[in-house]
Amino acid sequence: MIRSGFRHYHSSKGDIVAFQRVDGADKGRILVYALSTCMWCRMAKNLLKDLGVGYEYVDVDLLPVEEKDAVKKEIRKWNPDGSYPTIVINDTDCVSGFDETEIKEKIGVKAG
Repeated sequence: MIRSGFRHYHSSKGDIVAFQRVDGADKGRILVYALSTCMWCRMAKNLLKDLGVGYEYVDVDLLPVEEKDAVKKEIRKWNPDGSYPTIVINDTDCVSGFDETEIKEKIGVKAG
């Protein structure tokens, strides 16, 4: 279930970026940088939802230009290729692209 409203985070440059929250089990801070038109991004969000894991996401392509540029710089810190989805876990780990096994492994959910 998507909660109405946004949570705001400051990027490393101090810019404010709004993430939507999807409620679920607390597996740490999971941020999904996505594109609204990206099939792999939808698959990553659906996987987290189906696993019942709480996460926050932002559809980068829907942001105003100034925010979009700041977010892309933030993504490249984790994923130099800047590909989508980019999933940041607890500000310590990252999954680039959709890899179900790797996502499950890094958030601490048993594969299977």
